[in-house]
Amino acid sequence: MREFSLPALYEVPADGNLTDLIRRNAAQHPDTPVLGRKDPAGHWRDVTAADFLAEVRAAARGLIASGVQPGDRVALMSRTRYEWTLLDFAVWSAGAVTVPVYETSSPEQIAWILADSGAVAVVVESDAHERAVESVRDGLPQLKHVWRIDTGAVETLTAAGGDVADAVLDERGSVAKADSPATLVYTSGTTGRPKGCVLTHRSFFAECGNVLERLAPLFRTGDSSILLFLPLAHVLGRLAEVASVMAPIRLGHVPDVKNLTDDLQGFRPTLILGVPRVFEKVYNTARATAQAGGKGRIFDRAAATAVDYSRALDTPAGPSLRLRTAHKVYDRLVYARLRAVLGGRATHAISGGAPLGERLGHFYRGIGFTVLEGYGLTESCAATAFNPWDRPKMGTVGQPLPGSTVRISDDGEVLLYGEHLFSGYWNNEPATAEAMADGWFHTGDIGTLDEDGYLTITGRKKEIIVTAGGKNVAPAVIEDRIRAHALIAECMVVGDAKPFVAALITLDEEFLPRWAEQHGKTGRTVAELADDPDLLAAVQQAVDEGNEAVSRAESVRKFRILPGQFTEASGHLTPSLKLKRQVVLDEFAAEVEALYAR
Repeated sequence: MREFSLPALYEVPADGNLTDLIRRNAAQHPDTPVLGRKDPAGHWRDVTAADFLAEVRAAARGLIASGVQPGDRVALMSRTRYEWTLLDFAVWSAGAVTVPVYETSSPEQIAWILADSGAVAVVVESDAHERAVESVRDGLPQLKHVWRIDTGAVETLTAAGGDVADAVLDERGSVAKADSPATLVYTSGTTGRPKGCVLTHRSFFAECGNVLERLAPLFRTGDSSILLFLPLAHVLGRLAEVASVMAPIRLGHVPDVKNLTDDLQGFRPTLILGVPRVFEKVYNTARATAQAGGKGRIFDRAAATAVDYSRALDTPAGPSLRLRTAHKVYDRLVYARLRAVLGGRATHAISGGAPLGERLGHFYRGIGFTVLEGYGLTESCAATAFNPWDRPKMGTVGQPLPGSTVRISDDGEVLLYGEHLFSGYWNNEPATAEAMADGWFHTGDIGTLDEDGYLTITGRKKEIIVTAGGKNVAPAVIEDRIRAHALIAECMVVGDAKPFVAALITLDEEFLPRWAEQHGKTGRTVAELADDPDLLAAVQQAVDEGNEAVSRAESVRKFRILPGQFTEASGHLTPSLKLKRQVVLDEFAAEVEALYAR
């Protein structure tokens, strides 16, 4: 199939903007908790719709009093926390445009985003963020204000806006229309400078409205909740924010994933938004814990049963009596404990950013926690395809967002059409024209559509490796399979113009010490273990499992373990954790050549 679309389930209001949502919530659900906020003692405190509106309006008054004009850009640089969402809606309520900045950004990146967007103000979280902004401020003549959250930015704005009349605030809140810019989200980019994607209020209405209609049972007002730990500078985090407010359901924020398990159990969300690495970690940690406790074989049998049970759900006959009986036993012994780790109430998750893997998808559905894979880009305002809650197809990223169309071009590229798409790149008409050729957004991703319109992403157009033998290899498929192994942190396939496919591998710094202890090698470093036969055999097993997903010509023949990690700080990953392939290839050119030395 070359093209598939679904009819829209939601009509975008012609004259509305996103501030309408918080006013509607306060009018219709004034006492309903719409956010959860941690107090200094670590307890979750509910914020009602009426209280949230009042706090947003107070902060918006401060922005207006400080000189922020309609259409001005106001940057937010912070971890995922309550104030991010509060200030996001305050910026919109002042008639302005939000510009997210990753809290891990370098001064050079900060300077580029603030200068390119023409930001007149920035709200940062910490002293480190403030110092980074101040270090480049001489090159930012339009920047008039820097407020800091941990020294009372919200309180400062609230105090400053005390004299702003309600009529002035109401007028500002109605300035933006559906096609007005809501935010400039800068793509992290694996090469070159980030481009500012202009996402309008229409983009978010079309995106979130249709997601909510298609996944209605997961967004029940007064019952459902999301605990958000993804960066709000990333468009997927913003999807969760706006969709939660639109529903409305209770939204909580986690700034530090080190305590994620405790936060999940304290907040007890019904829906989790994550990336595949999170779900891989949960599985791998649970398996390693079972092995350490002498229950590894029980866990593996339970996992196999969960996968078989999920697969059977997709057959006309369904699970057999024997399979249902085994599933019930393992639910008591294993599955219930895994669900408890996720807070005990969560029945579904939405996963994006990279493929989860078919087997892991079946495993999670089999334990009673269905992970719905989706696919999208900054330019598509997050999800442009996702699996429906009642008919997921494991291994695919689902069907198109209702009201949009997915087309596969002659060369296999995924093309998109719909009102959720961005309106262009800020100050970059040539890039906009190139990306929107013929009125379709060209994603740069390679994919296929099945007979039911479910999309499968197989790789990046620009990342296709062509071996010396002329074989085209999409690296994403095998990389994701290898990376799913507990020992593997990152895997990058190489082999362009080479006789065979090989891989550069980094080891998971959290799991490696546990593996070393289990194998009597406690305290040894990656460098000391690099040539260890047991470790090489374990990594080879991960590679072998990855090779099962591809043909022999595409399989990894050799690998090399690197001593460090691919991280954003090291320059090897973007803020959204995508590999900067050329950076890795340049830095580890000697290691790549060694893979092919005779």
